[in-house]
Amino acid sequence: MKGIAHFITGVAVATFFPEVVAQAAQGSLLPMLGGVAGILPDTIDFKFVRYLERYHEEIDPGPEPDAREIAERIAAAMRQAYETEEPQRVMLHTIRVGADLWRQYAVRFDPGHQGGETPPLQQRGAVEVRIGPLVDTGQVPLPGSEPSRQNMGTTANGRRLPAVAPSSAARVEIGVPLVHTYDEEIKIDIFSGPSFTFERQGDRLRVHFLDWHRRWSHSLTLATLLGLGTAGVAASIEFLTRGALTRTPLWAGLIAGLGLASHVLEDQLGFMGSNLLYPFTGARTEGLRLLRSGDAAPNFLTVWTAAALIVFNLDRFSSRPRLDPGWFLGLAVALPILVLGGLYRWRRRRGRPEARESLQQRDIVAEAEEIELG
Repeated sequence: MKGIAHFITGVAVATFFPEVVAQAAQGSLLPMLGGVAGILPDTIDFKFVRYLERYHEEIDPGPEPDAREIAERIAAAMRQAYETEEPQRVMLHTIRVGADLWRQYAVRFDPGHQGGETPPLQQRGAVEVRIGPLVDTGQVPLPGSEPSRQNMGTTANGRRLPAVAPSSAARVEIGVPLVHTYDEEIKIDIFSGPSFTFERQGDRLRVHFLDWHRRWSHSLTLATLLGLGTAGVAASIEFLTRGALTRTPLWAGLIAGLGLASHVLEDQLGFMGSNLLYPFTGARTEGLRLLRSGDAAPNFLTVWTAAALIVFNLDRFSSRPRLDPGWFLGLAVALPILVLGGLYRWRRRRGRPEARESLQQRDIVAEAEEIELG
């Protein structure tokens, strides 16, 4: 889900408690605390965790990228992970050539088989790298900037193009069977590049995309700790400043914990899932695959539903409620979910089937781009 969807969901959760609504009417910011907690997991991952990750190999293509060299270094890390049975983490850096200009390149992992998730052992995977055009911050390609022997060192739209190596596309055989069904290229262009973790599982090698995402930061364990910690800090501040305790720290802890938990549970509706009970569990729990978190329809429905519930709760906890619960919830909540949600599901079923890993990748990319551009 987009950040605004997580934020407003956290606010909506807070409004289900009449005392919180009453305090908000007096100027309290408790509902906003729920919203902040709602966007906290992705903020932790993309602003902090990603920079704490340690990589076995960092690939910086430089101003003259060579597709074959990039592919061979990735392939070497993959073979090492398979042979040593030790996971290998690889970071691919972007190619920045100007203040608002990047050289795009793409990576694709080919399992060497069609359909299904488990390739026969005799089939060996490969990694493909393709050097692409120059793009701006909006990821719009610069016309005439595709790498080729003809345009190396020439100009496009009055801008000098940096030279690129003759090897603008390459395919390197890995020599081991892959479990990877991404059906699209992973494009690397603006801001920070992606990372991969290569891990041997049985007789095959699995490719994990942005393996550091949705781990401990997306757990109900962290939601519990955040709630307890927030309540403790709020109680300490209240006691030191007022010499007495009220129920406000309790509500602050509850709202913070539920706000973060709402983010985790919303993410479970998608494909990637989260590590719900870290550190008691070591892997992500697969999502319900009901939606793609980057799609417009689910995000709109989430924001609309949360806003409707906020209005409903503010009304029913007021001194003179005016909304009929049945009519309002039916028309403002149930009807949009049935109509728009049903249309969304119908369109998805009519579309071309896509591999689960590919959909997971799209969800992560959508989240990453929003954080970077935000």
